[in-house]
Amino acid sequence: MSDLKLKYNPETLSFDLIKRGLKYYLSRIFSVTGLGAIIGVFFFFVYMNAFESPKETRMARENARLIAQYEILSKKLDQVQIVLDDIQLRDENVYRVIYQADSIPNSIRKAGFGGVNRYSYLEDMNDAELVIKTSKKLDVITKQLYVQSTSFDEIISLAKRNEEMIRSVPAIQPISNKDLVRTASPFGTRIDPIYKIPRPHNGMDFTAPTGTDIYATGDGVVEKVATAVWGFGKHIVINHGFGYHTLYAHLSSFKVTEGQKVKRGDIIGAVGSTGKSTAPHLHYEVHVKGRPVNPINYFFQDLNDEQYERMIHISSNSNQTFD
Repeated sequence: MSDLKLKYNPETLSFDLIKRGLKYYLSRIFSVTGLGAIIGVFFFFVYMNAFESPKETRMARENARLIAQYEILSKKLDQVQIVLDDIQLRDENVYRVIYQADSIPNSIRKAGFGGVNRYSYLEDMNDAELVIKTSKKLDVITKQLYVQSTSFDEIISLAKRNEEMIRSVPAIQPISNKDLVRTASPFGTRIDPIYKIPRPHNGMDFTAPTGTDIYATGDGVVEKVATAVWGFGKHIVINHGFGYHTLYAHLSSFKVTEGQKVKRGDIIGAVGSTGKSTAPHLHYEVHVKGRPVNPINYFFQDLNDEQYERMIHISSNSNQTFD
């Protein structure tokens, strides 16, 4: 290849002889190389953005598989939630009712997790919304399981004390049928015999002669033996445990003392007319967890079906009041 080259000179109107050196060839080499590099970089970025690498393809497949697994897990958690809700329903409406256990409100069973964001560490993950949603479900179910486990522990404890509870429930009449003249002033609102206005009557009155024996209606501990000039007059309160209390009012005398343990059927006092009373009778109340309930529902060990129906009829139709 010749190193000489002619170049036309318009000023002299002639051709000048030009000699090419190393510098010329080096500049040409660098120019071609630079252009090639630019074109190569351009095609590299086009390839990187238009096509996935084998590694990216594998990662995409793995990510899709993880999302599918999370969705399956979320559906399984939904199924677990349904089963757990059914168990809780049975617990509330069967087991806890049978053993007179306090209800556990949903605000405790399904309480959330307030305060600091517990899931902030998951927010930088791929598909963070799905991961956080699944984690929340799992946490709620975990807490529900803990509450339910604790509830069953309580029910098991009550079941072990079932025999004691059966003996403690007030389940007989406080006055024997042979001594009972009749019942008066049933549970509910009635006309007060003194004030002559409608007032709530939280118990049931049993008419009997003064001195008639009064019986403890269930096992328990005598919580109160007191005398009032007005109101209940001489009266006794028995704590039977398991949320049950009974009250016996207007007595003429006591046969027990405070703190004394009594059994169902033990004589605890005698009928009288002390306090706010117009005739000899026993005012009897049953309280369950601090709330007065109709005593008529607690005579199931004393009466047969016919006697029980007759007791309900008599108590519901009596108009006479004594306290």
